Amino acid sequence: MKITLKDGSVKEYSHPLSVYEIAQDISEGLARVACVGEVNGEVVDLRTVVDRDSEVSILTFDSDAGKKAYRHTCAHVLAEAVQQVFPEAKLAIGPAIDNGFYYDFDLKPLDRSDLDRIEAAMKKIIKKGDRLEYYTLSREEALKLMEERQEPYKVELINDLPEDATISFYQQGDFIELCAGPHLMSTKQIKAFKLTSTSGAYWRGDEHNKMLTRIYGTAFTKKADLEEYLEYLADIKNRDHNRLGREMELFTTADVIGQGLPLIMPKGAKIIQKLQRWIEDTEDYEWGYVRTKTPLMAKSALYKISDHWYHYKDGMFVFGYEDKEQLNSAAEAERQIHGVEDLSLIENDADSNVYALRPMTCPFQYYVYKATQKSYRDLPYRMGETSTLFRNEDSGEMHGLTRVRQFTISEGHLVCTPEQIDQEFKNCVALAKYCLTTLGLEEDVTYRFSKWNPDNADKYLGTAEEWDKVENAMKVILDEIGLEYTEEKGEAAFYGPKLDIQAKNVYGKEDTMITIQLDMFLAERYDMYYIDKDGSKKRPYIIHRTSIGCYERTLAWLIEKYAGKFPTWLCPEQVRVLPVSEKYEDYAQEVFRELRRNGVDVTVDNSAERLGYKLRQAQMDRLPYMLVVGAKEEEDRTVSVRSRFAGDEGVKPLGEFVNQICEEIRTKEIRKEIRK
Repeated sequence: MKITLKDGSVKEYSHPLSVYEIAQDISEGLARVACVGEVNGEVVDLRTVVDRDSEVSILTFDSDAGKKAYRHTCAHVLAEAVQQVFPEAKLAIGPAIDNGFYYDFDLKPLDRSDLDRIEAAMKKIIKKGDRLEYYTLSREEALKLMEERQEPYKVELINDLPEDATISFYQQGDFIELCAGPHLMSTKQIKAFKLTSTSGAYWRGDEHNKMLTRIYGTAFTKKADLEEYLEYLADIKNRDHNRLGREMELFTTADVIGQGLPLIMPKGAKIIQKLQRWIEDTEDYEWGYVRTKTPLMAKSALYKISDHWYHYKDGMFVFGYEDKEQLNSAAEAERQIHGVEDLSLIENDADSNVYALRPMTCPFQYYVYKATQKSYRDLPYRMGETSTLFRNEDSGEMHGLTRVRQFTISEGHLVCTPEQIDQEFKNCVALAKYCLTTLGLEEDVTYRFSKWNPDNADKYLGTAEEWDKVENAMKVILDEIGLEYTEEKGEAAFYGPKLDIQAKNVYGKEDTMITIQLDMFLAERYDMYYIDKDGSKKRPYIIHRTSIGCYERTLAWLIEKYAGKFPTWLCPEQVRVLPVSEKYEDYAQEVFRELRRNGVDVTVDNSAERLGYKLRQAQMDRLPYMLVVGAKEEEDRTVSVRSRFAGDEGVKPLGEFVNQICEEIRTKEIRKEIRK
């Protein structure tokens, strides 16, 4: 038997060996740190026996597969420890995830003291160093074992496995876990771990199922690496917009108002106002958009014409009907709607007086376009709107400002001739990149080409030929731009492919921030046309796009990016004037008025506190600038400038400082802090 190793060398053996035994033959040191193996490109357990010529790699914690097995083993140790500390706990699932692992238990909610008790039990299990033994059982034997151990969630998982599935278990001491592996050879290999948090989680992610208790943790091979990661966790916790945004009084929530309906407080509203004014002015004066303002709701007929009703109704806030069963039964019968030519069929149906809050703006803006006849000379016709939208998100999906039920978006629709679509799409990408660059976020995004899924064609309008045509055209555009992007099957809108600009929050969860979509169907469904050069009616192409995306989500992104220390132009309070005593309040007010007259957001701290306290408070409030004024400053008409960027910036004439900060705001400079 010939075994080809990763470095190309070949070892010959006269009999079958496990991957672990091959690692031992290479080096005892390698075997001690081995986590899993790779045989002919497949990640396998170290216990896997190799009995024929193969390519074999020994994977340590330095590999992704090694980390996953190491942390998955730690999840098993966690499960054993939980059942020692809380014998009533029932096991659900416990996978490895990015940077750690979690395990879900049917158990009461836990606090930090509970996690500390579990950690102590885990350390004893690791010190004991039980080997993990792998074995398989028939379906009947597996069900009997889990029923005897009173593990209902494992029984459910076994029953859901395919008939031909291999049902495998790992056992360490008396602890038995239904698991496919792979795992470490022994619990003793785990060197450094920490349980980081606990939360609630619905069984199988379904809000209709029971709420379980989830425990998160992480594990490393070195204590120093663990400590470095815990410091990183502390930093991202301090950046978490859901905590920091409330602490800074940017937004809040109230149960009596409802989940996913945040209250944007004055400081947060000021930031969103600045973003909105910037985007609207940029779109209108620099990119040729016209501004619309359309209703927040519409009759069901509007959404049926486009097919949105059938794709999005479950996620819409629908009202105005008495019999929900009748509404749902009517929906399937009307699925054959092809556009406005079928309007007479849907205006008199059972739910003709049903209304819905809008989850998108496109159908409304189409009627703005249709209000007057357009010729090819009027195109491209670029409509922009600061749109408030509503989506009935699942309660388990809601989080801070990133996933809400009411949000505001920089929405736009461009109606183009076929010849214009290439350049207009490129312009939409350029506008989005300009916005990202201005906000300092351009390095934090990735690009995703979201395509249709031909295996689920019923989800989409149109034919395979039409989808292939538009996706190929979009790919050419993206390649000409020079974007680095991934392709994702099944993420397209039902009416066309899109470019999604993705970003991750501090915890690594990815969200779509900006979207640019090609639409090849809805113009026909809404009977949109333009008069071409030859006098004939032609169907336009449509681009759906955002320039900055959702304002609430963008605010969350900015909070986490800058840890609340926003660029000066975005700060709700840009300058605070600090008179050294009440004698200089008149001059402080004079400074205030001059800055205010020049459009600077400024306040005066007239409190009776000492100057040192005022300065510390301003720093804690993450202000860009503090202006100290006293006798000398009043006499010379100057200000003593302190900033979060450079500390003491010295005394400057008031006019000079006003010009300086106004230029910084006008150019939207992102000034860096100088480390001392």
